[in-house]
Amino acid sequence: MLQYLVFVGAAVQLSGVVSYIKETLKGNTKPNKVTWLMWSVAPLIATFAALSDGVRWSVLPVFMAGFGPLLVFIASFVNKKSYWKLEKFDYLCGLCSILALIFWGITKEPIIAIIFAIASDGFAGIPTLVKSWKYPETETVTAYTTGLFNALTSFAAIKIWNFSSCAFPAYLVVMCISLIFSVYHCKIFKKIFAVKK
Repeated sequence: MLQYLVFVGAAVQLSGVVSYIKETLKGNTKPNKVTWLMWSVAPLIATFAALSDGVRWSVLPVFMAGFGPLLVFIASFVNKKSYWKLEKFDYLCGLCSILALIFWGITKEPIIAIIFAIASDGFAGIPTLVKSWKYPETETVTAYTTGLFNALTSFAAIKIWNFSSCAFPAYLVVMCISLIFSVYHCKIFKKIFAVKK
């Protein structure tokens, strides 16, 4: 019964992505195109790798972690006010992300594929982590909170606990928490220092 939570998680994440897209279309949120493009590629590859290794419904959250960013990436071209200027660092992270995907293509081994997909996704996320930390007002946290919920539902659907079924969802949990903290760190620290005073 618990495995059906992945469907709830997928629906919740989709609602978060829709909210993020709305804010992007209004120009309030400025997605980093390198991040969102690569975030769509790596989880989709991890999904197919996990499926080839026998993982079933527990991979739905990983699929959603790729499908949602693809929608955000497409939406980021609609409103020019939602533009975020890419710098050398963004392209470098994108290149590292692409190299990780190429290494997956060379190996064709499911476990190696998942490792490189995580590396690729992580490199893709670094520019948005940095942007969220420096300019939290350019981000909308709903996509990350619903993404966190979605990733956590994977664990309810896992029937065989192994690297293939656990690795990418565990990584997604860590990445979502990091992004949420990056967006809210100023507010958190202000409250802490206010309490100390």
